[in-house]
Amino acid sequence: ATGCTKVICEGLGRMIQGEVKPRGDFAVSFGMGDIRVSARAEWLVEQIVATGSLVLRKVGGSRAGEMAVHRFLSSPYSSVEGIVETLASRTAQQCVGRRVVAIQDTSEINFKGRAAKRRGLGPGGNGRDPGFFLHPVIAVDVEAEAVIGLVGAQIWTRGAVPVGERRGRAMAEKESMRWHDGCTTAARLLAEAAAVTMIADRESDIWELFTECPDNLDLIIRSAQDRSLAGGGRLFAALDEAPELTRRRILVPPSRPGERSREALLAIKAGSVQIARPKSRKAEPGAVRSVTLTLVQAIEIDPPDPKQAIAWRLLTTHPVDGADAAAEIIDLYRLRWRIEQVFRALKSDGLGLEDTQLADAERLFILAAMGLAAAVRTLQLVDARDGSPRPATDAVDPDLLAPLAAISRSLEGNTLRQKNPHPPTSLAFLSWVTARLGGWNCYGKPPGPKTMHHGWKRL
Repeated sequence: ATGCTKVICEGLGRMIQGEVKPRGDFAVSFGMGDIRVSARAEWLVEQIVATGSLVLRKVGGSRAGEMAVHRFLSSPYSSVEGIVETLASRTAQQCVGRRVVAIQDTSEINFKGRAAKRRGLGPGGNGRDPGFFLHPVIAVDVEAEAVIGLVGAQIWTRGAVPVGERRGRAMAEKESMRWHDGCTTAARLLAEAAAVTMIADRESDIWELFTECPDNLDLIIRSAQDRSLAGGGRLFAALDEAPELTRRRILVPPSRPGERSREALLAIKAGSVQIARPKSRKAEPGAVRSVTLTLVQAIEIDPPDPKQAIAWRLLTTHPVDGADAAAEIIDLYRLRWRIEQVFRALKSDGLGLEDTQLADAERLFILAAMGLAAAVRTLQLVDARDGSPRPATDAVDPDLLAPLAAISRSLEGNTLRQKNPHPPTSLAFLSWVTARLGGWNCYGKPPGPKTMHHGWKRL
């Protein structure tokens, strides 16, 4: 018994130091080609969530831990592709049989004022300061509106030499190809979902997305261009004479930290449109001359600030045969804000990716991919706080359920409000425990990402 205890203690010591890590929140191991690097990847994600930071000294917890992070980021087995493929594989398993939306968008990490010693980074969006770009695709459950996981991600930096005129380059040579790739990736990985709808903002308003959309994928794209219609006329005026189908109240999330959500009343119209092939696209023999889509328009009535008024023109492959179907398109598009929450959790309002001291581009990209994993996991905990039916084993090992129940009992108070109301095997149960450890008192506003960060560290 004494020898056994000694072995266990030594093992626990190695786990604390990060040398060994039990299977964490991933249903599949990181496909890094080396089991030690895969284990370190799982440890690193947990550390990022626990500390709520991407600053390596905080993530490592000690000098030894910091060096362990550096070794992982420098390992020849570590790659953005391996991290993303692992996360996407797990998400695909969770989406089987579910109705989901796949949401894609682009965000920039800019090092303005922190450019010293950055290596391998081209100019950011302003064309001057070094930076790079992230383009994730996330899956969200339609019924629960909860983040399921990462479906794909591209991370890149621009070259120092400006590229040629945009209109003179093939689609495959443009950065906008990422929107097309996001659709094909979602269609391939989520093939066993009950239904998949790709949602994207105005930058994705690209002809090829409509003409080359995979058969098992629907689209809801916010229109950016007043396109020509095949029968004459322009897109933005197509519904001017159409009757209003219904009105819908939606909750608009804050556009920046410190603001409050607000309600908006939308007037909704819908109708079929036939988009003509743009003149900028050469019409090869047999090329598609036009594509028929549904246009759903939502205009905010009496906005408090006209500059922030909602005016959506949504092009979709979904048929819309009445008021309910039109309102559902609006409800689905509203979920696009979930990817904005991922970016906030990753950047200055959360993990602070811009504050990392890493200088090398390749290592920065790997850290950004790990940060995406941690940001998604944090949002999963936030989503679960109000009663998610998902199992706790989405985030922890089955062996931890009994200790988790004991911890929960120790955190409960005497009143009903201070009891954990969720089933002991649910993700919501885990979220409640995490929030209580993070300082939430069961009263006031629901716990947010920062509370979850602190709670996970203690847990």
